[in-house]
Amino acid sequence: MEWLIWIGAVLSVLGLAGLLWSIAKVWGARRAQLDDEALRAVLKRMMPVNMGALMLSTLGLMLVIVGIFLA
Repeated sequence: MEWLIWIGAVLSVLGLAGLLWSIAKVWGARRAQLDDEALRAVLKRMMPVNMGALMLSTLGLMLVIVGIFLA
């Protein structure tokens, strides 16, 4: 079940990359000192990306744990 561990690790890294990208976009919007409405638009656009990346990372970690238990 080594392949399950590697697939889980790749998913976790992709999820982490998505989280970091989401953080960078929101941080950049905050540093740009956008008005309240524009900042809300950026946050509204990045929230699904953030949640999806968190879910992907969680699923990847679950696959790693299952792969370790089955190995």
